Amino acid sequence: MIIDTHTHLDDKRYDDDLDLVISRAKEIGIESFIIPGADPSSLQRAVEISQKYESVYFAVGVHPYDASNYDRELLEKYITHDKCVAVGECGLDYYRLPTEQDEIETEKKLQKEIFLDQIELANKYNKPLIVHIRDASSDSLEILLSHPLKKGGVLHCYNASESLLKLKDSFYYGIGGVVTFKNAKKLINVYPKIPLERLLIETDSPYLTPHPHRGERNEPSYTKLVAQKMAELSGISTKEIESITTKNAKELFGI
Repeated sequence: MIIDTHTHLDDKRYDDDLDLVISRAKEIGIESFIIPGADPSSLQRAVEISQKYESVYFAVGVHPYDASNYDRELLEKYITHDKCVAVGECGLDYYRLPTEQDEIETEKKLQKEIFLDQIELANKYNKPLIVHIRDASSDSLEILLSHPLKKGGVLHCYNASESLLKLKDSFYYGIGGVVTFKNAKKLINVYPKIPLERLLIETDSPYLTPHPHRGERNEPSYTKLVAQKMAELSGISTKEIESITTKNAKELFGI
């Protein structure tokens, strides 16, 4: 069995066939699904999906790209819901910063403030944190080391930065379709340094579709391809990697 620990089933690209997407996944052994919170405008949709499908859970959070729309009151409205298992995805993303230096600093400051507030929220409600890091490993590491999480968390779509392995005592590492890409040499090289008991499987669907389906819409059933590649890199069977990552996910998210 597999738990897809990061899938945006609330995305509009699933509006027409969500039942089929979930049934396809369950038929091949995907046990549960976690919808991360990213955009406040889609949170209600994530809650509704979790209420409709017993195997679907959700998190409350705001992606750094949506930091200007952060609404803590809205997150706290749903954080005590029975199907809410985490806070996030939240973090730092410096990939698309403004061009002017003063605007860059303003954007970074805002992202850090919203990230810190969601860390505080996770600790207040004893939830793990789902962390998004892109082109911001140094600042992210500094924040996470100086603001410990009571329940730990996961580095979603782990970016292969070796410095982030300093967090392995309290964080898990989300591995998705990128590990199957031909240009994923950095991730493949650092992967063996991640303890097995710290690995999670995710898709980030509908994004980051694994080989050989790149260019198509991603979906949870493709976690099987991720698991196969992880097993190959770990030198164990696919069944073993599925069992290990499922145990890890259940321990982190309490499902």
